[in-house]
Amino acid sequence: MKKCILYDRECIDCEECDRCDLDSSKICDSCGKCLETEETYRTIKIDEIIVDDKFNS
Repeated sequence: MKKCILYDRECIDCEECDRCDLDSSKICDSCGKCLETEETYRTIKIDEIIVDDKFNS
């Protein structure tokens, strides 16, 4: 079973991690509005890469 990225538990497929931070009624489309910046570019820090073995076969 995969680990939940928001809570200390196993993933229960609640899809809360896919929700928009600004409007919880919509799925995140990576628009970046939640980053609250007027910069012409943005950077993010990646602290972990999770490889799902079902796509590597």
